[in-house]
Amino acid sequence: MKAVVVVLLSVAAIWAQTRPESGKRYPRLAIRNAIIEDGNGTPAAGPKDIIIENNRIVSIVGVDGASLEFGRANRLKADVEIDATGKYVLPGLIDAHVHVQDERGGIPQPLDYELKIWLSCGITTVRDVGSDTKKTLELRAKSAAGEVAAPRILVYPMFNAQHPVPTNGEQARARIREYKAMGADGVKLLGVYRNVMEAAEDEAHKLGLPVAHHAGVEETNAWDDIKFGTRSIEHWYGIPDAAIPDGVQNFPASYNYDNETDRFRYAGHLWRDADPKRLTEVLTAMVKANVAWVPTLDIYEASRDLERAQNQVWFKEYLHPTLEEFFRPNPKNHGSYFLGWTSNDEVFWKENYRIWMSALREFDHLGGTIGSGDDAGFIYQIYGFGLLRDLELEEEAGFNPIKVIQHVTGNNARILGMEDKIGSVRVGYMADLIVVNGNPLENIKVLYPQAEPGQTTGVEWTIKDGYVYHAPTLAKEVREMVAKAKAERRSKSTR
Repeated sequence: MKAVVVVLLSVAAIWAQTRPESGKRYPRLAIRNAIIEDGNGTPAAGPKDIIIENNRIVSIVGVDGASLEFGRANRLKADVEIDATGKYVLPGLIDAHVHVQDERGGIPQPLDYELKIWLSCGITTVRDVGSDTKKTLELRAKSAAGEVAAPRILVYPMFNAQHPVPTNGEQARARIREYKAMGADGVKLLGVYRNVMEAAEDEAHKLGLPVAHHAGVEETNAWDDIKFGTRSIEHWYGIPDAAIPDGVQNFPASYNYDNETDRFRYAGHLWRDADPKRLTEVLTAMVKANVAWVPTLDIYEASRDLERAQNQVWFKEYLHPTLEEFFRPNPKNHGSYFLGWTSNDEVFWKENYRIWMSALREFDHLGGTIGSGDDAGFIYQIYGFGLLRDLELEEEAGFNPIKVIQHVTGNNARILGMEDKIGSVRVGYMADLIVVNGNPLENIKVLYPQAEPGQTTGVEWTIKDGYVYHAPTLAKEVREMVAKAKAERRSKSTR
């Protein structure tokens, strides 16, 4: 009995010495006995050992299961090890549509809140499509240097957020050159006239800046994205618009686009107005022009089921009170449009989702590239959690979980122009990986952070550019951050 205790203590001592420390990058890290889901649309395989040197995957080898001692003796040695027995390893998740936010509605919100949720949800790369550009570029540098616990950040400034807004081609080109000089990774277009869009895209292509386009109810639509060479269409506006027979949605005479209740209410009617034959022509042309689609299925879900959106189970521990206040119906806050929302509105939005999801499947069948993003920080979606919900909705849309994982890894990497660096578990690629307690191909919910003591699912380790983060520890820090903020708010309200 004593001998057994000694052996167990020895094993525990070895584990304590070799287990990585959260937030560090190691000369040589091994992930042992992993089942690997590669992110390229193929089934999982393993068990295998993954060897990482600094920030690169240098070896992936099969494990000889016939003899544990023989297998261990012949494995490549490492400074630290992660035991992935019974766990799945995936490429780090990529969120292709985020906003870096340190305030909501003018009220400060800790930046760490967003960054740590991202990592605890297994997100290793984000594409910021609208924030304080200068501050986010500084954060990008700190993340790359390992000075802050954060995903890799690509910065796409919002074209019309800086005043004065360009109104002609010359001004548009100047704005694009300004973004290039700042060091932006791309640009996001929103609310632009056709001539401005054409000049901006032309200049962006010359300077090597990919373009993401969030079309609204405006004179541009998917046909302009096809013609001008947009890299990705965000959300879905502009696609059904391009397939409406007379080119104009059937709005009531009282409609006001700047009234967000009007805007989002009648957006729920848009897909039914599109002609199916013309829609196929639009989708086919998008595929031919290599225009990808980042639908962000999660961000409009509240429109089809407001009660569910307002009572998500993780709100209790993860919803920061600043964000909670921003979500409340308020015409001053973008996306807080649920004023007089009705069951009739939800019925239209449910139909909207059915047609939208069918269009996504058709786009995929035609050979289109679908990415994943969540646009969280708006409309009852928490950072990170929104992306995981987006994956669940993609499965609801009819996609096999293998394809869903491909959307959020390999496809997103392609949209970002980084398909030779991230988005796959492959020798030579950057060490962007997640170690998951459970099989996300069986149940995407296993990706959600731990919400209860003793929970055995969730991302265990998030590895970004070789930096190893213990996801449950980060999730615990977020819960503590939220609890402290709630206590401080209660204290102020009782004074």
